[in-house]
Amino acid sequence: MKKVTGLGGIFYKVEDPEEHKKWYRENLGIESDQYGGKFIWRDEEDPSKKCHTAWSPFPKSSRYFDPSKQDFMINYRVHDLDALLKELEKSGIKQEGKMEEYEYGKFAWILDPDGIKIELWEPVDGPLLDENS
Repeated sequence: MKKVTGLGGIFYKVEDPEEHKKWYRENLGIESDQYGGKFIWRDEEDPSKKCHTAWSPFPKSSRYFDPSKQDFMINYRVHDLDALLKELEKSGIKQEGKMEEYEYGKFAWILDPDGIKIELWEPVDGPLLDENS
C-alpha cells in the first residue's frame, strides 16, 4: 500500500504572519494569499495533473498545532487516508480529533513519537489551483 506520497505543506508559527509573508514575497519571491504560498508541480505518474505544496505561516497564538507543543507542523500527502488510518491504528497510533473532508481533500492528524502533530492529507488538488497556475 502506498502511504506518504509527498510533502503537502509546511506550517509554522510567527509573530506577524502578514509581515512575514511580505518579507518572503519581497526578498524571496514567494507570492501568497491569506493562507500562504503554493509551490506548483506536476504529478510524476500523470504529468498532466497539477499538484501543490503549501507554505503557511500561522500566528503564534494559533491552536491548530495542538496538542503538540512545537511551533511547526508538516503536512504529508497520502494515497488512501482511510486505509492508512486503519493501518496506523493497528500499530497503536491514535488519530487526533476527527477526519475532516473538504472539496480539496481529506485531512486527519496523528502525533509522532516526539509529540509533533502531523497532518495527513489525501489531496484533491484541482480546487486549490487557479487556472493561471
